[in-house]
Amino acid sequence: MDSGNGLFLDGVAIRLGDRTLVALTHRVLPGEALTVMGPSGSGKSTLLAYVAGFLDPAFSAEGRILIDGEDLTKRPAEERHAGILFQDPLLFPHMTVAGNLAFAIPRAVKGRAARERMVAEALAGVELDGLGERDPDTLSGGQKARVALARVLLSEPRMLLLDEPFAKLDAPLRAQMRELVFSKARGKGLPVLLVTHDEADALAAGGPIARIGE
Repeated sequence: MDSGNGLFLDGVAIRLGDRTLVALTHRVLPGEALTVMGPSGSGKSTLLAYVAGFLDPAFSAEGRILIDGEDLTKRPAEERHAGILFQDPLLFPHMTVAGNLAFAIPRAVKGRAARERMVAEALAGVELDGLGERDPDTLSGGQKARVALARVLLSEPRMLLLDEPFAKLDAPLRAQMRELVFSKARGKGLPVLLVTHDEADALAAGGPIARIGE
């Protein structure tokens, strides 16, 4: 099963001491979302850390992480090109909205005009046209979440990892952001790994569900 597109978790097992937290084998197709559900402390975020390449050394892990058939297991985090969204948007407070987005553009993109155009298109893509010069602190929670999504997508990720990114939004915004995130992932053909304890997140993701810690 090494060949094929998407994200493949091949015999992934994560342990803390002699306790197995996660044991999972699953392929996530391009544009599909796998939801991993479990209570707090069950190892959901730890799984994302292993996939992204920054697992805390307190944990032990085995199993391979493949993207489009390429084995990333021993690659450093910066070479895995995982786009990650957390509960908090984690915007840089000393940069404008446009500065936050420009920071994510790959270095291979040269020229100020090209980079400014990419930022403008990214803002338009999340319905924040014209807000590039704003201070992130002046944005609403929903706007910050949209900027965080736009920044992740500008980094040209090969997969999208979601660590309960909708949890701190109020109900109407949660619904909007779920629709936006999953539609962007489908449009770009990104495999998505979502960890959550919210059944509504899993329903919105629309893909298979793996349950851990139960």
